[in-house]
Amino acid sequence: MVIKLDIPQKANPLFAHWGETIIWSCLQGIMGEIFADNGEHPVSAMAVLGDFCFLAGIPNRELVLYRPDCCHDEVIMVPQNDSWSGLIESCYGTRAERITRHAIKKEPDVFDKSRLRRAVSSLPPGFTIRMMDEDLYDQCRLNAWSRDLVSQYPDYGMYERLGLGVVALKDDQPVSGASSYATYREGIEIEIDTREEYRRMGLAYACGAGLILECLERNIYPSWDAHNLESVALAEKLGYHYDHPYPAFLIHPY
Repeated sequence: MVIKLDIPQKANPLFAHWGETIIWSCLQGIMGEIFADNGEHPVSAMAVLGDFCFLAGIPNRELVLYRPDCCHDEVIMVPQNDSWSGLIESCYGTRAERITRHAIKKEPDVFDKSRLRRAVSSLPPGFTIRMMDEDLYDQCRLNAWSRDLVSQYPDYGMYERLGLGVVALKDDQPVSGASSYATYREGIEIEIDTREEYRRMGLAYACGAGLILECLERNIYPSWDAHNLESVALAEKLGYHYDHPYPAFLIHPY
């Protein structure tokens, strides 16, 4: 049996010492959901938010195979250990593509504000940066390249209350952005996207710097987790430090 926890904090011990802010969002009841094998005393649990499923506790086949309504067609499953990894591969076979993600250290005092301001001002001529507002939120939702900048906030009211983002514009059209993929009590998880034809122009660097500065002004932490080494390089350029690689599985729908 798989149960959605009405009190997500009951799964806290299973996710203890796991430094992923998406998990924290779920456990804090701010965004996402926690599913478990038992509503009162869970020994297996899954934190689900957007594209991500984090699996913890005693490996449980029902949880691995369970697809709640909030799950996307293609999900990234992150196992707590090798036993979970083996179960994921057993359940999904060739549909489970093993990938490597990269954790970035969470160091609140590491950022050089002067350096970040220079990064924002390095925006190429012809581009401007603007804070995410309702108009930009609506535009981002309509475009495939930018949807993940706002996709976990189903309406602008929720984004305005919980989210934070900056967008680079060319001729008043969004071409790059840095925004909150998720929100937890102490900060946000950063998402950065750029339209393909505008990549490698420094736009992601400028937007990332702008968002980090906004977070520092508001005394919230801008957490970064990297999908690939290119993302790691951008994070390090902005002042973060690499922590470690970790395994994950991209679960294809067919």
